[in-house]
Amino acid sequence: FSIHFQFTSPPHCPLKELIFIRCLFLLSFSRPPLILVSLDGFRAEYLKDHRSHLSIINKLRNIGTTAPYIRPVYPTKTFPNHYSIVTGLYPESHGIVDNKMYDVTRDAFFSLKTDEKFNPKWYQGEPIWVTAMRQKLKTATFFWPGSDVAINGTFPNFYMKNIPFENRLSALFEWLSLPQGERYPDFYTLYLDEPDTSGHHHGPGSSQVIQALENVDRIMGMLMDGLTVKDLHHCVNIIIVSDHGMEEASCERAEFVSNYQDHSSEFTVIQGPAARIRPTHLPEDYFSFNYEGLVKNLSCRNPDQPMRPYLKENLPKRMHFANNVRIERGHLYMKSGWQAALNRKEIKYCSGGFHGSDNVFTNMQAIFIGFGPGFKENTVVPPFENIEIYNLMCDLLDIRPAPNNGTHGSLNHLLKTPIHMPVNPAQLSHESLCEATDPIPTDNLQCTCKSQTTAMASLRRLHHPFGTPRVVQSDATFCLLHHSDYLNGYSKDRLMPLWVSYTIPMQPLSPELEVCVRADIRVPPAASQLCLRYRDDPTLSYGLLHPPSEALKPFVCIFSDVWTHFHDVLLPKYAQQLNGVNVMSGPIFDEDFDGNVDPLRKISGNEAPIPTHFFVILTSCENLTFNPVNCEGPLQAKSFILPHRPDHTESCANGSDLTWVADWLQFHTARVRDIELLTGLSFYHDRLSVEETLQLKTFLQTA
Repeated sequence: FSIHFQFTSPPHCPLKELIFIRCLFLLSFSRPPLILVSLDGFRAEYLKDHRSHLSIINKLRNIGTTAPYIRPVYPTKTFPNHYSIVTGLYPESHGIVDNKMYDVTRDAFFSLKTDEKFNPKWYQGEPIWVTAMRQKLKTATFFWPGSDVAINGTFPNFYMKNIPFENRLSALFEWLSLPQGERYPDFYTLYLDEPDTSGHHHGPGSSQVIQALENVDRIMGMLMDGLTVKDLHHCVNIIIVSDHGMEEASCERAEFVSNYQDHSSEFTVIQGPAARIRPTHLPEDYFSFNYEGLVKNLSCRNPDQPMRPYLKENLPKRMHFANNVRIERGHLYMKSGWQAALNRKEIKYCSGGFHGSDNVFTNMQAIFIGFGPGFKENTVVPPFENIEIYNLMCDLLDIRPAPNNGTHGSLNHLLKTPIHMPVNPAQLSHESLCEATDPIPTDNLQCTCKSQTTAMASLRRLHHPFGTPRVVQSDATFCLLHHSDYLNGYSKDRLMPLWVSYTIPMQPLSPELEVCVRADIRVPPAASQLCLRYRDDPTLSYGLLHPPSEALKPFVCIFSDVWTHFHDVLLPKYAQQLNGVNVMSGPIFDEDFDGNVDPLRKISGNEAPIPTHFFVILTSCENLTFNPVNCEGPLQAKSFILPHRPDHTESCANGSDLTWVADWLQFHTARVRDIELLTGLSFYHDRLSVEETLQLKTFLQTA
């Protein structure tokens, strides 16, 4: 097999313009067609481990736009991820939460092997072929999960499934060659089930996977050769993706719930690395089943237990895997390389390979390649999530996207000429005044301070170096309080700060200061918390969003030991590593676990609501020769959404040893964009261009 197509880029602008004119007029293309190719189960590590077997794919990566990897959605399964790619939605939003699932509202089961798979009621959201057809474009698919279903009453204009790979390419070339009057499709999908099939049967490290990769690479060569023969290789945009990676399977790395739990006949386990617990008696027990008791009984049973049970609402927010009735409330999170099942006979993969694990695991990472007139050349971009691809494809087709979970414009840096110009969200609530009319508090809030401490001189600097957060939740009442060593946006609705911001220099913090709480004379008594509440309720304590200093407003904090450890031990380490860091922290309210900030509620008396989580954003200069205040160039952000729960069962921690906190913090890493949705705040308005800001907000620090 020889490679005939040429990857040479047009050497100067006039030639590029001539090629573009030829595509538009001589070939009658009103816009460059888009071909979306899925290589199922193509682990990003294959690009390094088997580089010599992937000559075509590597050439496409080198000449086009690529990323070291992209992050699939959780769980890293085939149907959820393929449908996320074409809708821009998380599984909890588009409804395809697994390859197998149950809908209690219809008492129906979904499986890839039954006709229920063709029922449109399972498929929420709008796939891109529907979006395109609504806007008068034509579409064609060689199978894609959902393309054989009448979603919104619509199939793609052309559909083929059960034909060999090579025949699919022949049909694609025929469609691209249709005369203008017959209208070629504008959008195509091409699906290859390799290297996933070989990975499952033989394992990701097998010779059979190498053979499958060689075959996939050969087919990509056929695609490019065919386009070149028809002189279309500069006229067509191509996106090559995979849905997930692959992990080596072994029953020696499997946990069986029946070994931990008696009376296991009351429930079933949907086996795998993202196992779910489902009551046996359906639909009657679906909501009433004692998920809490089972999760508690399965927790912390053995040292270094690879199975970590969760209620779905307590999973890390970065997973976005809670807000759908099809997601059972009981969830078994598994360490990398591990699976769970009810018993040994129910485990699906004791050899070969599997996938479905945490989407931050290296072996679950997927690939992305963009090539064609719409993409930049010779470009490598940072990793991103596959939910962003839908908006990117809409821009390449010049169509309006349907509502989705992606952040439109966050991938503009992949495009030669971006279509969508993003803007910062409008501020929907504006600060009111909090001014002291009397230097001495007149209302007795039962808060006293034994002594006044002086502020740390090293922190007397600008604490909003990237702009004051904008409040994009409507009808919020707040004021900006200035202190010598921190700033906070104080919420009169929540009776606590919406955020606290301060900058810590590279040198260590001053020795511990006395923790005291007193009334802030700038805040009206009706908008202040009552300290007596914490003395009367043994289940509550208060913590400080900022390291101890004077006149700080308290907030509810059950995990005060963790918060103190973060400030006293971890934060100075971050400051040392990053040449200083700006810290933004505050409460999150998400009682319905839908990933969006809860509506404001009227508060009775002076009792503040208890946050469900707290957020922390650590921003520093990417160029570590600069500190955050004088930073020139790009920023970097490390952010967390920390669950606010009454115990540390999640980490199996007990006693005073808090060395586990660093790992727990990293487990609950999150995007800044996730924090914005959960707080009704918007960050970085005054420092970067909007496009740079979106890249920063949608990037997930995984190390």
